[in-house]
Amino acid sequence: MHRKKVNIVEVGPRDGLQNESVFFSTKEKAEFIGRMIKSGIRRLEVASFVHPGRVPAMADAEALLEMLPDLDDVSYIGLVLNLRGAERAVKTKVNEIGCVLVASETFGQKNQGQTIEEGHKAVADILEFSRTHGKLAGVTIAAAFGCPYEGEVPAARIIDIAQRVAESEPMEIALADTIGVGVPGEVRDLFGALKEKIPHIPLRGHFHNTRNTGIANAYAAFEGGAVTLDASLGGIGGCPFAPDATGNIATEDLIYLLNRSSVATGISLKSLIENSQWMAGKLGRVLPSLVSRAGDFPVRHQA
Repeated sequence: MHRKKVNIVEVGPRDGLQNESVFFSTKEKAEFIGRMIKSGIRRLEVASFVHPGRVPAMADAEALLEMLPDLDDVSYIGLVLNLRGAERAVKTKVNEIGCVLVASETFGQKNQGQTIEEGHKAVADILEFSRTHGKLAGVTIAAAFGCPYEGEVPAARIIDIAQRVAESEPMEIALADTIGVGVPGEVRDLFGALKEKIPHIPLRGHFHNTRNTGIANAYAAFEGGAVTLDASLGGIGGCPFAPDATGNIATEDLIYLLNRSSVATGISLKSLIENSQWMAGKLGRVLPSLVSRAGDFPVRHQA
């Protein structure tokens, strides 16, 4: 019997906007985040503390955090790629630090200039540093289902990386299909294997919809033991360092699937659809999301 509740992390303010050509002001980002909170989202990845030359859209991380409301039941996540980023993040009101370990040597070098071994050391240092400054910290294993440069990434490697990361006691471990190559069977199997190997660490899934398998993969991760799933309003986003990487799965599409599957999220689909239409207006284009166009079901049209 499957659990009937799953947590959602809205990654649009960070993973979504970082790959968009339309510039959002700090005020517009704060409005975006506020809208999602009103929709019922309680965890949001709001910024990354990286060099502004690498990701210009995230240059206002500190200013944005200053503008966000302090809410007891809302957690803001700040992404960091190294200890310098963590040093910036802990000085803000972020509740959680997110760090990344890339599961392939080539992509790791291109994404953050690290080998896998160097990534392990960096993650351990960030986790320890975050704890000493009173911040929760989690780890995302990127390119967990495939690398844009090396191709297949063996499941055994992901299990080994995750077990080693677990020794540093992160608040959670996320598997990210950064380039959207995974399929439900392998996703379910890998999450299931990790649940057996590291049962004390909560698991989170992060999927891109590059090959139209993202929503199915998210549900497979849930079936395999993930307690948290990432999504981005409208399906916006992508990785600036992964060739041809398209956006995340759309939050409203995921919530529709979960609602119809009797899985509780506490998030208003009607509100998400309204927010997605607002976002489409801001970006000046039709967004990848399908539910924002088709609407909820049942829909009653006049005969």
